[in-house]
Amino acid sequence: MHPDHRNAFGPTLGDPARRFGRAVYERLRELPSRLPDRADGPAVPPSLRERLAAADTWLFESVADHHWPYGDRVLPSLSRCANHGVLWGAVAAGLALTRSPRARRGAVRGLASLAVASATINTLGKRSVRRPRPLLDAVPLVRQLKRQPITTSFPSGHAASAAAFAAGVALESRGWGAVVAPLAFSVAFSRVYTGVHYPGDVLAGAALGVGAAFAVRGLVPTRDQMPSPGRPLVDTPALPGGKGLVMVVNTGAGTPDRVRALRDALPLMEVVESAGGDLVRDLDRAAARAVALGVCGGDGTVNAAAATALRHGLPLAVLPGGTLNHFAYDLGVEDPQDLVRAVERGDAVAVDVGRFRSGPEGTSGIFLNTFSLGVYPELVHERERWSGRIGGRLADVVAAFHVRRRGRPLRAVVDGKRRALWLLFAGNCTYSRMGLTAGRRVDLADGLLDVRAVHGGRWPGVRLLGAALAGPLSRSPLHAAVRRLRLRVEGVAPGTQLAYDGEIGPCGPVLRVDKLHEALTVYRPLTL
Repeated sequence: MHPDHRNAFGPTLGDPARRFGRAVYERLRELPSRLPDRADGPAVPPSLRERLAAADTWLFESVADHHWPYGDRVLPSLSRCANHGVLWGAVAAGLALTRSPRARRGAVRGLASLAVASATINTLGKRSVRRPRPLLDAVPLVRQLKRQPITTSFPSGHAASAAAFAAGVALESRGWGAVVAPLAFSVAFSRVYTGVHYPGDVLAGAALGVGAAFAVRGLVPTRDQMPSPGRPLVDTPALPGGKGLVMVVNTGAGTPDRVRALRDALPLMEVVESAGGDLVRDLDRAAARAVALGVCGGDGTVNAAAATALRHGLPLAVLPGGTLNHFAYDLGVEDPQDLVRAVERGDAVAVDVGRFRSGPEGTSGIFLNTFSLGVYPELVHERERWSGRIGGRLADVVAAFHVRRRGRPLRAVVDGKRRALWLLFAGNCTYSRMGLTAGRRVDLADGLLDVRAVHGGRWPGVRLLGAALAGPLSRSPLHAAVRRLRLRVEGVAPGTQLAYDGEIGPCGPVLRVDKLHEALTVYRPLTL
């Protein structure tokens, strides 16, 4: 392009940045190579600290000397909004409202990283280097904050919080991190633009913020640090455009936006909407004409779909549509894009299925996540009884109170010994934990049951909490955790309830739990 035509439509936003860069370059060339002569000796070269301080001051003055489009109107207000993390709390709330699991995890990780960075700055950073704030003589009055900070200048707490939040979000989701990064950069730059920090303060604060995000990741690893579960299969049919996939949607799940996104990406897919009472019938009818059976709903809905897929010998495609979605998330399917990639490529894994049988007097079936006896089935029962009256969150609290007040340990014969147990839990494959994260399965086809028992006795709340925090292969006077191929429980009292994948039912006097190894084929992306 000819130089005369570069700005035919007026100045661009890049022009001030280029002029600023040239001005900074010229000023840095003016750095003195030697300090002035001293009375007691010849001139000496300036130290590195003196040269950095001079460069920092000149960079600050360069920002003050240049006008940035819309900067006087936007940046001071943005800087004030970031006080006490208010801006980042609002951004985190916005991310949570997207209903994207990655966005929600990014919001939580971002706030945690911000808290660590803020605590580090306020307890160590500000007290270690007591650098005074810049003089405001060179800063235009329109840019200056109405209330000037009174703390020391180094490092910048606002820059640390911005960088920590943005880095925390990016560690969970690069896409959402790219959305947040320009806002974080603007907040950091506003601290120099308004004259409350030197550029070096901002750079140091940003470095501390990023370090805080990685420190949080060391304690609570991100999902991409964990191994991918399952084993890849090569003979699962690829379904371009979703041709041959029949997706049964539980209309009670309340996730029409995910289904619409999946339908847009897979236009040849057939969608069947099903109410709760007709779910099993609709699944069987869909399986009769499907190359692959799809399901959108919570863990209980996915359990029913898995049983149908096993009966018909079909691969299963799971779109998370419930509250917890443990099975889908352990597969690595968190949103429609994950499932689309797997279905169109034919990427799938073989997973184990847990099986329980309690005789003609009780419930029998399969479980993809967990099976349990004891207080948890009672908790599920009470939650369902109260959720219609006061809502799900309050129902959890009320149910826990009722179970805690009147609950009694389960008495049964386990492995030939009479035991009193607050909880008997069997997980489909081993639940492991990295750092402070919740339990997650890193192999959905290990052929094992993760069996945990919380012994009866006083303080059931303490016992249950201790078992939840313990590792998968630990023992204590309060609980035990072992891996088994099968489990047999006898002498179960009439009326005892069992729970599987969030569903409950009666348990017979004799209970057998085992595994169907690599019995179910499920689509999942092979690269997360």
